[in-house]
Amino acid sequence: MLRLNQVKIRTDHSRAQLLKKAAELLRIPAGEILEMKILRQSVDARRKPELFYSYCLDVTVADEEQILRRFRGKEAQVSRSEPVIYRFPTPGTKRQHHPTVIVGMGPAGLFCGYYLALHGYCPLLLERGRCVEERERDVERFWETGHLDPSSNVQFGEGGAGTFSDGKLNTLVKDREGRNKAVLETFVRMGAKESICYEAKPHIGTDVLRNVVRNLRSEIVRLGGQVRFQSQVTDVEIRGGRIAGILVNGREKIPCEQLVLAIGHSARDTFSLLCERRVPMEPKSFAVGLRVEHPQSVINESQYGVKDPKGLGAAAYKVTAKAGNGRGVYSFCMCPGGYVVNASSEEGCTAVNGMSYSGRDGVNANSAVIVSVTPEDFGSDHPLAGIEFQRMLERRAYELGGGKIPVQRYGDFRRLVGRGAESEGPARNGALEGNVSLADTERDTAENLPAGEECQGVRPQCKGAYQWSDLSGLLPRECSQAFVDGMEAFGRQIRGFDRPDTVLLGVESRTSSPVRITRDESFQSEVRGLYPCGEGAGYAGGITSAAMDGLRVAEAIAAEYAPLEQ
Repeated sequence: MLRLNQVKIRTDHSRAQLLKKAAELLRIPAGEILEMKILRQSVDARRKPELFYSYCLDVTVADEEQILRRFRGKEAQVSRSEPVIYRFPTPGTKRQHHPTVIVGMGPAGLFCGYYLALHGYCPLLLERGRCVEERERDVERFWETGHLDPSSNVQFGEGGAGTFSDGKLNTLVKDREGRNKAVLETFVRMGAKESICYEAKPHIGTDVLRNVVRNLRSEIVRLGGQVRFQSQVTDVEIRGGRIAGILVNGREKIPCEQLVLAIGHSARDTFSLLCERRVPMEPKSFAVGLRVEHPQSVINESQYGVKDPKGLGAAAYKVTAKAGNGRGVYSFCMCPGGYVVNASSEEGCTAVNGMSYSGRDGVNANSAVIVSVTPEDFGSDHPLAGIEFQRMLERRAYELGGGKIPVQRYGDFRRLVGRGAESEGPARNGALEGNVSLADTERDTAENLPAGEECQGVRPQCKGAYQWSDLSGLLPRECSQAFVDGMEAFGRQIRGFDRPDTVLLGVESRTSSPVRITRDESFQSEVRGLYPCGEGAGYAGGITSAAMDGLRVAEAIAAEYAPLEQ
């Protein structure tokens, strides 16, 4: 099999045209290509609005050696293909006395459970929230009425926080062992489109992701695993430096020797419990900021050179900058054609996230523009100080919006931050003498638009009610200043990014876990048998990386223990 790189062709091509292009590159008739497989597909927009796909292909031909000799010295373009094949470890020899218990059914917990079940380990998965079918109803009710269920919401429930997101499946994690490929192929077996295995920026959308989650759960059960919902771990039993068992819902004791903590980044009560039980953990850096919304057509035109890129779907972006005060500013969880959602999980607190459906056909694009914060910003060296920092921001956001999502136009935010708006305490709600963006006017937002453009009066595209507010005092002052510096820098990279009618929504505080539960090379805590796992434990940063970490933990358990005897 041969590997072909940088096969460039117009985006409106057919498979037959791609096959012909590959044959031309190899200088052979198309009929001599016996098989062709797409490994990677990315958009080349350097000559926009003329757009191309760039492919990496694996092809099978009759005489590979002759072609390889022809391209000797040009291996970057044509070389021998060496596919990476994922292999689960050979089972260990230690005996399991009880099933492995996995706490949390986000991507880390689900993939850890699925691969253990696939190899005969019959794990027990516990989820504090509800199954995805019931969770959908709870979340929709919250968005419609404001009634929050603290155990079943955008953060908690089957599938984890990623279930109500864009369903992005790209990751920067190196994949020398083939875990990324194994994860994507599992998604396809569970109902995702096959193209996620080769797209440069794969996504499946919240609607497809919910089906994948359901199918994963069903498969775990079919393979002999157990799944229990509304089962919150309320205590852990540690004897002689090892996990001995857990307490569920304050009353049911379950013995276990292997406890996988895939609890997600919002399980604040569980972090507190672990801290009380002296499980080693430490605060970690993360980032906070605001969601920003632009017309999707503005982003399309910047990225592709056309407002409606036929066949390519809504354009995405990724931008980074360094603020004048030295803080990093960057876009996060970009949702083309998506919605900003109320992602709160605690009463009296408001947090937002982004979400797209598989079609990505909403009128707005949104992403978080976030500013890096470190433990030095938290005001304490306590392991859970970052959680309190998050809560402070979320309480401010709740008060600003009166329980709704607080929103403001960027032009107003920039002026107020420039005037030195106070960062201590939330600003008042409502119209503050013309300083707060109002829903019923486009006043003075056109003054700084690029020449020749008219103010579009971008409207919030939300799941959950919103309230026009003054966000200039929501973030710490240094973060607000860095946010403005970042927006201005991004405006130089993407035309119109810093336009004054851009909508800001707050607060984006759940970008990653503010805590890391420390573990060693065996993936165990200092408390033996305890396996911190996934994004909540501080070892992942998205759906795919969390799933891959769940897979690593499953491997570590399987390499040491034999499957439980039935």
